[in-house]
Amino acid sequence: MAFLELVGLTKTFGATVGVEAVDLAVERGEFVSLLGPSGCGKTTTLRMIAGFEQPTAGRIWVGGEDITARRPNQRNIGMVFQAYALFPNMTVADNIGFGLKVARRPAAEVRARVSELLALIKLEEMGDRYPHQLSGGQQQRVALARALAIRPQLLLLDEPLSALDAKIRLSLRNEIRAIQRQLGITTLYVTHDQEEALSLSDRVVVMNRGRIEQVGSPFEIYNFPHSHFVASFVGTLNILPAEVVDPDAGIVRAAGQRIAAAPGLPGIAAGDRVMLALRPELLTLNRSEGMDNHLEGEVETIAFLGSIVRIQVRVQDALIALDEFNNPNLDLPAIGDSVAFGFPREACLILDGAG
Repeated sequence: MAFLELVGLTKTFGATVGVEAVDLAVERGEFVSLLGPSGCGKTTTLRMIAGFEQPTAGRIWVGGEDITARRPNQRNIGMVFQAYALFPNMTVADNIGFGLKVARRPAAEVRARVSELLALIKLEEMGDRYPHQLSGGQQQRVALARALAIRPQLLLLDEPLSALDAKIRLSLRNEIRAIQRQLGITTLYVTHDQEEALSLSDRVVVMNRGRIEQVGSPFEIYNFPHSHFVASFVGTLNILPAEVVDPDAGIVRAAGQRIAAAPGLPGIAAGDRVMLALRPELLTLNRSEGMDNHLEGEVETIAFLGSIVRIQVRVQDALIALDEFNNPNLDLPAIGDSVAFGFPREACLILDGAG
């Protein structure tokens, strides 16, 4: 049995289904992210694990024990909230030690544990400060330390970085992952930010409309999406309607051209309508030699995005984005120019036409 197991977990709110028949197994020490749009059920799932919501159906197992009916304070689970939820009238040290004091731990043990955690989050000199005297990033570090103080068997984080600016988010997510690795604590992390999920996680659980769409490593989720939703939600994607010409050879027709995808399209017949998906970074401008496929079109927009330049090319009725790595010698086309671009057959994702 996995360390954390969700079995048929379901939550309804009247006639509305928030989470539907979720099955998930998380191994001890794993860092797993629940990724999806607002309202997909990821936070509700987390709250059921924490004990703040009671499931309508299903079971929750942690460490081989069924904790479904236990109160939150009987689960030995730490949780970090989006809004920090620090006590404004308590010092940093008192906030961190709050759970230990509620558990009636000896004062010497509380002081030692608080000191240890202040060092872990690199705020050793700020124990006597109050939350309003800290930056947003520092407050979230304190919230993390408070969740860890009770030595929980499971750590839950609900959009912990969404209220912070971009640079602090990047720095703090690296710190969270480093601390998680150092402690070896099993962690479930809720986010709508695909970059966070892909960069932090051992595995990613993509949710949509209360259900799990796909579970896999970041590499698998990005490169081998199982559905139209996963492909379009994770990363930037060009999606073109296509018709299957030869499923055995992997040939489809899209944007007026025969396109060679990977040979062997299982469960698909000639004449079927499908979706051809292409990642912008796999399309090469002005170089079709040696490529399996090439398309031609007219440049409509050029956007400078820092490390990359995104070029949108009109190919018949389709607008296709290409990403070029920025460098000082980059020879960019002008808007209105006719251009060609190539891509290998391995770059082609063939998805169910129903989406």
